Amino acid sequence: MVIVRPAGELVIECGGQPMVDAAAPTEAAGQPAAGLADGTQVGKRYEDQDTGLEVLCVKAGVGTLTVDGRPLTLKSAKPLPSSD
Repeated sequence: MVIVRPAGELVIECGGQPMVDAAAPTEAAGQPAAGLADGTQVGKRYEDQDTGLEVLCVKAGVGTLTVDGRPLTLKSAKPLPSSD
């Protein structure tokens, strides 16, 4: 995940587990918590309306991204102007 628009010191979670630095040693990944298995799509942006946080997913997974217990929503693409 890449943070596109930071929003201060927040704890971002995936599937109910806090996200960690990719270079940090980690334990084996487990299953997402109940209700947090909607998954993430690679190349998609997710946002939190309350804080203004925006992230870009660089690896797909089964866990739902959350911040302060709220699921991040998939950011919709802006429509391009039509050309005639």
